[in-house]
Amino acid sequence: MRQRLFVITSCLCLVLLSISCGKKNDQNNTAQLGAGIAKITIGVSLLTRTHPFYQDLEKGLQDAAKANGYELLVTAGEFDVAKQKDQVQDFIVRKVNAIILAPCDSRSIGTAVKAANDAGIPVFTADIACLAEGVKIVTHVASDNVAGGHLAAMALAKAIGQAGKVAIIDHPEVESVIARVRGFEDELAANYKNITVVAKLSGHGVKDQAFRTTEDILQSHPDLKGIFGINDDSALGALAAVEKAGKLGQVKIVGFDAVPEAREAITAGKIYADVIQKPTEIGQKTIEAVKTYLSGASAPPTILVPCGLFSKDTAQ
Repeated sequence: MRQRLFVITSCLCLVLLSISCGKKNDQNNTAQLGAGIAKITIGVSLLTRTHPFYQDLEKGLQDAAKANGYELLVTAGEFDVAKQKDQVQDFIVRKVNAIILAPCDSRSIGTAVKAANDAGIPVFTADIACLAEGVKIVTHVASDNVAGGHLAAMALAKAIGQAGKVAIIDHPEVESVIARVRGFEDELAANYKNITVVAKLSGHGVKDQAFRTTEDILQSHPDLKGIFGINDDSALGALAAVEKAGKLGQVKIVGFDAVPEAREAITAGKIYADVIQKPTEIGQKTIEAVKTYLSGASAPPTILVPCGLFSKDTAQ
């Protein structure tokens, strides 16, 4: 009898111990799950991380994310949309709470955005919009690029005395450039009838290609008066070609971004002016839009940040 009672008691103890351990494991799993849900993770794929503009934009993202307790997974396509699509797919596999993109190609990125949409992950764009049809972007945050294009046209018109032939060093794969070129051309067409755009060729937004493109333009149009570089790498590449051709001062250049190297060239009188953007503010406002959406409120579809103009006069 005592032996049977001992066996029964031992079995009861084992059962109670098992239940207790099970409850403890459930509590631990619940705590871990709760911690996972509480941590907001945002996947970010930029156009590039090498350009000062995107470095400042990333700083704005990081500062705002840190203030809100968010974790950022920051990558960059480095001008390769196929690479950027792979990065978005990785974000989807990792089940991030939101995705922020600065597309390498505003149209081709559409398939990746659609995949995120289908996975139920909200997508936001910063600086460069997505132009693909049939996809959903919650909020696009960028400079007012059309207005910036108008500023660039007015500056170049002033530099060349409101008459002459000008060229555009383009990068038509990205929406922000499309917008600023549209603003530039609209301003010239409306207010500067004696200025003619004789060339609009792509420099792909990088110095070496902008240099070669400008060389070709200068050979085709030896009487060129001005160049609009759609970003500072384009403007600085154009400057190198103008200097090589011995036409510094004869061909005026206006850029876009006002990065430190371009500001130095403007102060030295080598570039006439630059449109100023506010990339840090763009990054901060993008995180604010993500926060608004994830809180259940309605985020605005578009947020535009005003541009300014940097010239030798303003530098002084």
